[in-house]
Amino acid sequence: MKYYLIVGEASGDLHASHLMKALLKEDPTAEFRFFGGDLMSAVGGTRVRHYRDLAYMGIIAVLLHLRTILRNMAFCKRDIVEWQPDVVILVDYPGFNLKIAKFVHNNTHIPVYYYISPKIWAWKEYRIKEIKRNVDELFSILPFEVPFFEQKHHYPIHYVGNPTAEEVRQFQATYNVDDASFRRQHGLDARPIIALLAGSRKQEIAGTLPQMIAAAQRFADYQLVLAAAPGIAPEFYNQFVGSSDVRVVRGETYALLSHAHTALVTSGTATLETALFHVPQVVCYNTALPKLVGLLRPLVLKVKYVSLVNLIADRKVVPELVANTFSEANVAEQLTRLLPAGEPRQQMLAGYEEVWQKIGADSPSERTAKEIVLKIKR
Repeated sequence: MKYYLIVGEASGDLHASHLMKALLKEDPTAEFRFFGGDLMSAVGGTRVRHYRDLAYMGIIAVLLHLRTILRNMAFCKRDIVEWQPDVVILVDYPGFNLKIAKFVHNNTHIPVYYYISPKIWAWKEYRIKEIKRNVDELFSILPFEVPFFEQKHHYPIHYVGNPTAEEVRQFQATYNVDDASFRRQHGLDARPIIALLAGSRKQEIAGTLPQMIAAAQRFADYQLVLAAAPGIAPEFYNQFVGSSDVRVVRGETYALLSHAHTALVTSGTATLETALFHVPQVVCYNTALPKLVGLLRPLVLKVKYVSLVNLIADRKVVPELVANTFSEANVAEQLTRLLPAGEPRQQMLAGYEEVWQKIGADSPSERTAKEIVLKIKR
């Protein structure tokens, strides 16, 4: 059977690549065509666009690249119609993917499945109408989404477990590089590591990384290691790292977290990854017009927290510095609490255990693949 997948960022590329592998186990004749990244390409099939051609975030960035976005969307629609897949699988990235879902629903008989549901429980809850109308099956990776969709909005979904937990478990089962070897490989000394995970999009990185570096550099007894995002050129990072002693690792985020003492993390999947590696963290997120965003946040956001860690735990496990609260001084203040051994670190680590318990030990890629193949074979 033929599977058309669409992702818009690095985390989607990772999750979709695992789903593709699971689909191949269920359907060895599977053919893939996709908007995705290098990890999906490594599985096989035809990549028609790289996700970095789609990854624009924020109103200004979208407006500046609107012609490119619209051109990619028009191409995607034509490509789906011409290839005639047995199913279209959308992975997160709702701004683009919900428009594709509407087109496919209105103009073809191809079923639309959504893996990693849009986070409409946080904002833009009105999109539930689009999902009900245009998405045939929705596969959720967060346990608190089940009552949101099924009880509040009477839309049945599939909770399949969390792919990040699955990926971390798989990595930890095979990773065998000791601390000394990792440090030698990357030119690091014996000081504890503060990991910098500044996001996967240029706008996120530019907005958070300078303050992250400035705050962490106040602690001379620690060394800074930046996890470079796939798809972002080294030259882009150089403007922020400059001649500082910040080390950069590429394609080794999980390895870095295996050896990190503490982390500064841009809100997103990386917050959950950091928690699953039991690395205490400060969640950071910058915005345009931070004072205004901070003022409007209670009116716009429908949830108390922005990090997946706190959302899953349903309480404040990690500090969140967002919009008007994100600053070099505030980051440094939170690091002061977390860097030494003591109660704040232990409380956070205990909270991480709660998160592990809640997201379970299932293999979401395998469960989702079985459901997809079963449904489209009917």
